[in-house]
Order: sequence, then structure tokens, then C-alpha cells
Amino acid sequence: MRSRPISVLPWRVIAALLAALSLQFLVHWLTPRAQARATDLLTLPSVAVLRAASLDEPIALAKMLMLYLQAFDNQPGVSIPFRDLDYTGVEQWLTKILALDPASQYPLLSASRLYGEVPIAPKQRQMLDFVHRAFLQDPNLRWPWLAHGVLIAKHQLKDLSLAATFAKDLRELATGKDVPHWAQQMDIFIREDTNELESAKILLGGLLQSGQISDPKEWHFLNAKLKELERKSSK
Repeated sequence: MRSRPISVLPWRVIAALLAALSLQFLVHWLTPRAQARATDLLTLPSVAVLRAASLDEPIALAKMLMLYLQAFDNQPGVSIPFRDLDYTGVEQWLTKILALDPASQYPLLSASRLYGEVPIAPKQRQMLDFVHRAFLQDPNLRWPWLAHGVLIAKHQLKDLSLAATFAKDLRELATGKDVPHWAQQMDIFIREDTNELESAKILLGGLLQSGQISDPKEWHFLNAKLKELERKSSK
């Protein structure tokens, strides 16, 4: 039995197929790839609505919302730098999360350590203002974040006036037994930086005479600082 000869496509058909295939590759190459787009941060309902939706578990809901916010800068196919986030939306989320769980430190840690260290002054000030307002509601619990705010204001924003406001509130309001002396002493050193030497001397002298400093090394350090302030003010 004779085999049937293999039919050969005409060269014109082959050329047309190759041209169509080449055109398909070219179109695919030139077509812009679909880019992942960052979604906007959702607007949360009121705290009252969130409490009702939590089914008497506001702390659990606060933790879930905090996890969502922390992961918001990494969305499928796109990474959003903190500097590009809508800080008004971020502040609203942090405020409502803190209202659901007032004992939580995570919203203030995020505000001061993450969002507050983006090198954009208006956004840093917005986060520091949020931390300050939260501190005023519970100074003895939330002092660490305002203390960090003093450092940001002084070293990053170069705003000694703002640093002095925070340090003064720390000294006057964060008076609980668990608040370390160094946090309350920040006011003294900021006053030295702003050349308020007499005020710094009075505060430091009163602290030394109060008997609050029980550690000998700390007492000697502060006493040496007092003598240094006295030398500066006498010039």
C-alpha cells in the first residue's frame, strides 16, 4: 500500500502565518502591562458603630484593625512608601483603634516609631500632635511615645519649642511611680538647649533636694550637671 505524500503548504501561506505570529508577539510586547494600583485606605465608621459591630469584643476588633493598617503599605503587586500614605486617614484609624482599646500601645508606637519618622515635616508634626493628644488622656501609660516625640522634635524637626512643650508636659503630668526619672528630666536638658539656664537650674536643684534620686551614680551625674549650669549662667 502506497503512502500518501505529505502535502506542503504554499510558501505564501507559511509567510502569512509567520507574519501573523510575529504581529502577535509585537502587539504583546508593545501593549502596556496592567499595573497594580494602590487602593485607598477605607474610611472607618464611628467608634459607636465599631463597638456595636465588635459584638462586645472591641479589643479583638482593635487588634484586627491594627493588623490591617500595618499591612496596608503592602498590597498585592504594589508597595506603598509610608511617605505616600494619606496621613489624615492613618490618623483617623489610629484614633479609633485607640478608642476601642485604650490600653493598647501599638497605635502610639506606630505613630511615633513608624509613621512619625518619615522625613516629611508636616506628616511628622501630624503624628506627634496625635501622640501628644493621646498622652494628655493617660500620661502615666503613654509617656514613652511622647518622650520619643521630644527626640523627633529636637533632632529631626529641629523644633526646640515643640520639644520643650512635650518635655514640660512629661515632667508635670507623667508623675506615676512607673515613669522613670530620665523621662521627667528631659525638660531640664531641653531648657538648657534653649538657654533657659535659670529655669533648668531651679528644676534640677529641686529634683536633687526632693530625695527622689536614690541611685548614687544618677545623683552625682545630675549634681555635676547642676554645677555645669551654674558655671554657664554665671558667665
